[in-house]
Amino acid sequence: MRRMTIAELKTRLSDSISLSEEEQQQLRTDSRAGVRQLLVKWEKKRAHLQALVERYHQMNHFENEARLAGAQRVAGIDEAGRGPLAGPVVAACVVLKPETVIPGINDSKQLTAAKRDFLYDQIRESAAFYGIGIASAQEIDAINIYQAAKKAMVRAVKQMDRQPDHLLIDAMELPLDIPQTSLIKGDARSNSIAAASILAKVTRDRLMCDLDSVYPGYDFASHKGYGTKAHLKAIERLGTCPEHRMTFAPLKS
Repeated sequence: MRRMTIAELKTRLSDSISLSEEEQQQLRTDSRAGVRQLLVKWEKKRAHLQALVERYHQMNHFENEARLAGAQRVAGIDEAGRGPLAGPVVAACVVLKPETVIPGINDSKQLTAAKRDFLYDQIRESAAFYGIGIASAQEIDAINIYQAAKKAMVRAVKQMDRQPDHLLIDAMELPLDIPQTSLIKGDARSNSIAAASILAKVTRDRLMCDLDSVYPGYDFASHKGYGTKAHLKAIERLGTCPEHRMTFAPLKS
């Protein structure tokens, strides 16, 4: 490897996930401290990526079990938006390709908004199939949030281009004639459920941003309908809108 400038090396290392042993040795013995510091950063980045890949393989445990039992389209299901005072509950159903590796997938609540957006695109591009289901605020008031979340999940399954033959669900059972495995804290234990949690969360957040322009003054784009102090003050000032869940405290009182 020719002697690159530090700026050239910085670009090269930011784009590379692998270097030959010879290249690493050259950088390790380079007389420039800046070069050696770049190598240390690259090694830490590579170790972090390897840890994420290893975690991804570990979180394929339930998917692999279902495939060994004969399933071909193993789907993860999760929802977002049970707790807010306004807006719909959104569910997603995702079948990941067996060969797919998406480092960094995790429970959407454990990720930053920027990381969720990045993984949202990765999941949609590499998933075999996925579907999104929505239950409105009016449905939530009519049948309660638990039943509305189940309805959104069923709708997500029915939106799939091909129906799954096994469902992995985060602590719930659905009224569908498909074999199911219910997992407590499934979004932290299954890649498919984690992927679904990310699609559901990002979809719902974007819907709430759209509703912010439909119902100005509530700042839905900021708090996404949750009961923040700013949201409660806006309700005191403006009253409720059609997206508010009137069976939720403190709105029901």
